[in-house]
Amino acid sequence: MSKVTSKLQVTIPKAIADRHGVRPGDQVRWITAGDTIRIEPMRRSEALSVAERLRLFDAATRRLRRKKWVGSPSGDRGWTRAELYEDRGRPR
Repeated sequence: MSKVTSKLQVTIPKAIADRHGVRPGDQVRWITAGDTIRIEPMRRSEALSVAERLRLFDAATRRLRRKKWVGSPSGDRGWTRAELYEDRGRPR
């Protein structure tokens, strides 16, 4: 039995992962079928190519750069590192 974490992550039981050859870093496909959810390991030939993965990474990077604080020449995020850590080590 597995439990869903607050980040919606699920652990595959070791016996099942071993039986189906699922290893850390492998990609899996989630399939909905009515009231059930099926998970299938993607075979190496089905996995995205390096070129496709790089294309997706570049697209995600471009989306992040549109936000003001990422890649901003001034580096203005609306907060400083000192402000972020100023209460650490002090009694509450």
